[in-house]
Amino acid sequence: MKNDIHFVDSRYPSVPDLRKKAQAKIPKFAFEYLDGGCNDEVNLKRNTAQIREVQLKPNYLVPYQAPNLKTSLFGHTYDAPFGISPVGLQGLMWPKSPEILAQAAFDHNIPFILSTVTTASIERICEITEGRAWFQLYHPAAEEVTHDLLKRAEAAGCEVLVILADVPSFGYRPRDIKNGLSMPPKMSLSNVIQVLKRPEWALKTLINGQPNFEILKPYMPKNLDLSELAKFMDATFSGRLDEEKIKRLRALWKGKLVLKGAESVQDVEKACELGLDGVIISNHGGRQVDVGQATIESLMTIAPLYRDKIKIMMDSGIRGGADVARVLAQGAEFTFMGRTFMYGVSALGKKGGTHTIAMLKKQLTQVMEQLSCSQVSDLQKTRV
Repeated sequence: MKNDIHFVDSRYPSVPDLRKKAQAKIPKFAFEYLDGGCNDEVNLKRNTAQIREVQLKPNYLVPYQAPNLKTSLFGHTYDAPFGISPVGLQGLMWPKSPEILAQAAFDHNIPFILSTVTTASIERICEITEGRAWFQLYHPAAEEVTHDLLKRAEAAGCEVLVILADVPSFGYRPRDIKNGLSMPPKMSLSNVIQVLKRPEWALKTLINGQPNFEILKPYMPKNLDLSELAKFMDATFSGRLDEEKIKRLRALWKGKLVLKGAESVQDVEKACELGLDGVIISNHGGRQVDVGQATIESLMTIAPLYRDKIKIMMDSGIRGGADVARVLAQGAEFTFMGRTFMYGVSALGKKGGTHTIAMLKKQLTQVMEQLSCSQVSDLQKTRV
């Protein structure tokens, strides 16, 4: 049975409200994993700040129809021009959050991208979404693991495969290092105290069981701490993509293939040459590199050159409906958000996904009404 897709909790009408509530409901180590970036978190802040430098100009005295958020992408018409980014360790932040968000995405007819390192299986998420979920692959070093993951995704009905360019190494994240993050969480005295302060999270986790890397279970040892997990990931996954790896993946995968993490003209040009179907301009939400430029700056360079050659999408730094409008106005054809949705589900549990999507739709609709944009594509006409 579907949720009420129009549900919006009036106590939390904005993403900052959801973030504040999420911080109050989940342990510090889980919140800081979600909220933090790498190194000094410069790029984490820059992403959103630079998006909000974009100004759009209303034009009131024109023929106008009510906004239509529907957007076509890869042969499917979605009900809004945004989707849910892949996020690792989702069940650590709130139990069953990938399942909750996948259901909300399916009910609202928007894309949900499942990460290889999240806490629900490919098979379960594709069952919820009737095969509409996208799958993000952390590229395995072992060919047999790659083949097995792709077979599982194909058998489950996935039509879009997302491959990562922006994880040649794991980000240096001081908050996670201090917290001794692991799966299951390492129960230091500090972490135990944090859990005791969040009884609802503790009870839900007890009921649902400790989160695990469900997709990777067949390939990994049990109960790895942070250092062991890093070693396992380094040994199991070859994060640095190159032309030959992409060629092999293109030959193996018959559906749509998308490169996530492209930020340079050179990478997007190579994606076009290799026959990819789309790129997501992204810097992993500021979690991988702290010295780069904001994603909106990359978009403004790339979109004018490649919009007619490949699907141009963007994530990283987008926090609300007004941000979605700004990014679409700068040439993106679609947008994705990760933290925004995780704040929602961490704050409101089972209703968090539906609330967040409905809230974003309302925010974007209001902006389009104010700018006299009947279609999503009209937003590009409002750029200052």
